[in-house]
Amino acid sequence: MFANVLSALSIGFLKTLEIFGLTLVGAIPLGLLICLGAMTRIRVVKYVIRFLVWVIRGTPLMLQLLVIYYGPGLIIGDNWWGSGEHGRFIATIVAFIINYACYFSEIFRGGIQSIPVGQQEAGFVLGLTKAQIFFRITLLQVVKRIVPPMSNEIITLVKDTSLSRIIALQELIWAGQSFMKSAGIIWPLFFTGIYYLAFSGILTVVFNRIEKKLEFFRV
Repeated sequence: MFANVLSALSIGFLKTLEIFGLTLVGAIPLGLLICLGAMTRIRVVKYVIRFLVWVIRGTPLMLQLLVIYYGPGLIIGDNWWGSGEHGRFIATIVAFIINYACYFSEIFRGGIQSIPVGQQEAGFVLGLTKAQIFFRITLLQVVKRIVPPMSNEIITLVKDTSLSRIIALQELIWAGQSFMKSAGIIWPLFFTGIYYLAFSGILTVVFNRIEKKLEFFRV
């Protein structure tokens, strides 16, 4: 029994890792684009993006998963995602990327706005363009300042992946819960906690090392 449980939990954990990895790959660059859009001088774009961020941050991720997965089929009668595990997985990734991109965008915005304006003015005096100032001066300092809040959000993402079971995606918690339903045992659920703790612990160590390597930006 133990070997069966361990095998099922490992397969579920691999699905959790897929959700985690693909969410970061999509959400970090999208979050930066949303951040720049929210800071643009074009008012229409700025207010539309800020409204979107407000809606996403103000509603539960579970609700967003349900709307994104079931919404197209119920509203327009066309299931964009397809049936089966693959369709649920794609819908999950889309929902997670949108959700976390909005959270990351606020972290990026706070980091960018925390950089003194005088540094940009000094860059202009030296003949640098806006793009050069952003990538060579501002962005490097922003990375240092946003690592702590970003690490908190990323560790939260590890645990939020369990929400995907609401649309029957077979991730780690789903695997553990299946034994409770089929065999009437609960201890596999406790083992899922070990997976989450171990993964979160590894990420914590990684981010601590990243912060130490970025100490040279300390003023």
